[in-house]
Amino acid sequence: MSKILIRGAKVLGGDPQDVLIDGGTIAEVGAGLRAEGAEVVEAGGKVLLPGLVDLHTHLREPGREDSETVLTGTRAAASGGYTAVFAMANTFPVADTAGVVEQVWRLGREHGYCDVRPVGAVTVGLEGRKLAELGAMHESAAGVTVFSDDGKCVHDAVIMRRALEYVKAFDGVVAQHAQEPRLTEGAQMNEGVVSAELGLGGWPAVAEESVIARDVLLADHVGSRVHICHLSTAGSVEIVRWAKSRGIRVTAEVTPHHLLLTDESVRTYDPVYKVNPPLRTERDVRALREALADGTIDIVATDHAPHPHEDKDCEWAAAAMGMVGLETALSVVQETMVDTGLLDWAGVADRMSFAPARIGRAEGHGRPVSAGEPANLTLVDTAYRGPVDPAGFASRSRNTPYEGRELPGRVTHTWLRGKATLVDGKLT
Repeated sequence: MSKILIRGAKVLGGDPQDVLIDGGTIAEVGAGLRAEGAEVVEAGGKVLLPGLVDLHTHLREPGREDSETVLTGTRAAASGGYTAVFAMANTFPVADTAGVVEQVWRLGREHGYCDVRPVGAVTVGLEGRKLAELGAMHESAAGVTVFSDDGKCVHDAVIMRRALEYVKAFDGVVAQHAQEPRLTEGAQMNEGVVSAELGLGGWPAVAEESVIARDVLLADHVGSRVHICHLSTAGSVEIVRWAKSRGIRVTAEVTPHHLLLTDESVRTYDPVYKVNPPLRTERDVRALREALADGTIDIVATDHAPHPHEDKDCEWAAAAMGMVGLETALSVVQETMVDTGLLDWAGVADRMSFAPARIGRAEGHGRPVSAGEPANLTLVDTAYRGPVDPAGFASRSRNTPYEGRELPGRVTHTWLRGKATLVDGKLT
């Protein structure tokens, strides 16, 4: 593998430096570096970050290859600056056995655009009645460390307690989709003024908050790790903040769309805005941004949820829930957090690389940009601003809420262990 000299990049947004990649490793970081025969990437003015890590991606394979495949999903990830993604378990068949998680893991290795870490199901078939093969999935070649029934809540407190006890044995984590099912029957959007005016079934904040409150107490009782998926309400923020103040081992994520969009978008009745959990109020958005800034919310996770055209181009009630997000996540974070002064680029590196890698135990990812570290890197043109064009997405699906919207920032290069997966905005 040839040498690559990245010249004049602002490492984590700091002063310009040169970074020399030799093979799959960062060989040197400093000013005025030289390397005979190295490929030179002129990075003046651009920000160099560690490769991004997404703890919450839906790759759909096996079973829903019409929406996404491991190949197209990892190409989308590389386009967005990601070098590792955690693939959720709600596939067909469900990733609830060692065989299925190994299949997903091997597909990721085969395609090579980013590392794929499968998430194992907590319960058999995501049905919430019987624990899946947690230990076997961890001991498999995939080395599963994160378990989730995402898309469904582990609503039975006994099952949740047993899962937390089980994963504690190997320092795993249960990632909870916090949604009390009885409180959200028939729900179509956030319960509030807008839902009342539109006549759509309301999804109350307490349906999320009650499950989070229960699960942080269970995690405390068991002494295990719990992670809250796609936290979306101001009340949820306060519960997590309280739990952390008590020393409870809880982490939480927020999606880019919950940092930017509100339930006012639903007034269009455009199903592109239909998502689980639903878009909330402006007050919730402000609370989420503040919590991400102060560390109450640990990470940004995309909840990349691709759907084919026919599942979204229909009436609101019949439409599938979810949005694609891998290729726009960093731009949304720049707009909502960096350009507003709530986070600097070092903070972005923490919330989108260091912390998710740490939570998911993704070895080799979320590492400092320094000599001797794996060359998992992404280069961002932060001065760029332009409209989102889903026709150019690498993802197989196009269900983005940002079509035509101007967003800042553009990933120009991504390197996975020193191998370029994206060069000048184009996949290799």
